[in-house]
Amino acid sequence: MTRPLVTAALAPLGVAGAAAVGAAVWGAGIERYLFTVCYHALRVLPKGAEPIRVLHVSDAHMAPWQHRKQEWMARLSELSPDLVVNTGDNLGHRDGLIGIRTAFAPLRGVPGLVVHGSNDFQEPAPRNPLRYFLGPSGHQPAHKHLDVDALDRYFTDDLGWSILDDTAVSLEVKGLRVTAFGVNDAHRKWDHPELIPPVLERLDAADLTLGVMHAPYRRTLDTFTDLGADVLLAGHTHGGQVRVPFRREALVSNCDIPLDQARGLSDWTHEGRTVPLNVSAGLGHSIYAPVRFACRPEASLLTLLPR
Repeated sequence: MTRPLVTAALAPLGVAGAAAVGAAVWGAGIERYLFTVCYHALRVLPKGAEPIRVLHVSDAHMAPWQHRKQEWMARLSELSPDLVVNTGDNLGHRDGLIGIRTAFAPLRGVPGLVVHGSNDFQEPAPRNPLRYFLGPSGHQPAHKHLDVDALDRYFTDDLGWSILDDTAVSLEVKGLRVTAFGVNDAHRKWDHPELIPPVLERLDAADLTLGVMHAPYRRTLDTFTDLGADVLLAGHTHGGQVRVPFRREALVSNCDIPLDQARGLSDWTHEGRTVPLNVSAGLGHSIYAPVRFACRPEASLLTLLPR
């Protein structure tokens, strides 16, 4: 083969290699720091009610050195939320609570609701990212425990938020009675939704009902829809974390939710009842997979309006 022919044959490989390097640099060095707020409006409140601003945060996977993320999250208080919903996986390192304190301190006094993800209990571990294409990730028995009790004391004692794992609470937000129920991480099969109905029976009638979960498995979405949730909120998927640009479908979701519902606002229907579902793409990533591509880290501001 002559030199011009060799050069012509290798040119596409060079272009492909340069594109791959560029994508890696973008995903690991730039996009994972491009934090954004997604705004949605939902008509789910009784007629005549004042709007309620719900800040939905998820999957911070916080490490103590992640100062840019901590500072950006701390500025979320400037959105003036009336309620914060935290759908888990706050910790990404054994000292992650240091960063969580910085991130959420300005929200002290704002009512809040929390469910846990597995990374609130366990340190992350290296994984082969290609395994996610084979289905949801499995459990690693040799995990190291995190201090979830200290995390919960911060949420409940310092911030005044309620832990919703396998229970329900009732609170007042801008003159409305809000009921919320949630479960522990369904991805690890730690969820016990059967414990929720007896608690609901003891609560006052609600103007708004929220169903809160970490991992949006179909069984949980169906159960919460049947329990009367007006809005469903979840995290866990990271929106796929690495996506094909301009496609609605994620490549993976790490659960059984349809791939076109792995990020953002959509509708969930079960037994003839349809409710809005917001799946946050989350604010972080495992320290062993520090990349986001075509899937910016996000928080959501849901403005709830009268029907």
